[in-house]
Amino acid sequence: MDSVSGVGVLDKAFVVMNALVVRPLSLAEVIDTTGIPRATCHRLLSALEDHGAVRRNGEGMYCLGPTLAGLGRAAAVQFPFLSRARDIATDIRDRTGESVQVFVAETDGRRCVVSLESPNGLRWIVPEGSLFPLARGSAGRVLSGAKLSAGGWIESVEERVKGVASVSAPVIDGFGDVVAAISISGPLERMSHSPGAKFGAIVARGARTLSEFMGS
Repeated sequence: MDSVSGVGVLDKAFVVMNALVVRPLSLAEVIDTTGIPRATCHRLLSALEDHGAVRRNGEGMYCLGPTLAGLGRAAAVQFPFLSRARDIATDIRDRTGESVQVFVAETDGRRCVVSLESPNGLRWIVPEGSLFPLARGSAGRVLSGAKLSAGGWIESVEERVKGVASVSAPVIDGFGDVVAAISISGPLERMSHSPGAKFGAIVARGARTLSEFMGS
């Protein structure tokens, strides 16, 4: 794996924790997911357990640990953007009935920092904390600086996952930089092949509201 920070062991530790965001994994699954050699992976998991960043559940699977819960709460308090982003995402979810996410760029990917599920039985679920590539998906292209539609949004249809469509809009700070993307996503049968025409105006309006907060 490529080093992000120049501190290899720290990079590997975060790769391991990122692998556990979606669901608990066995040692073999962590190795397969991360590509880290078995001995190194086992040492990292053991060290992370010692710090409470990783734990074992009743089935012996590795999960994220309680230390991270406390750090997450502290991060939310110290980063007011998250609270405001969640409020705006909640309003969008309630108005559209679809899942809503807020992503921020992180190294060469995008991190989901807010995720609200649709109340519909058939829905697209993105766990908070998930890390996705920038290259695909409407939110990734927004964060990469791709050209927006005239309405200020970018749409995606089955670009990253078959049967899923999305539309995203940029959140801009007081310096004019794109710092986040708000995204509405859901099954193609409800989002349609033109999710921007259906929900672009709503997500763009929410992104502008959050941008005003960032610039205040």
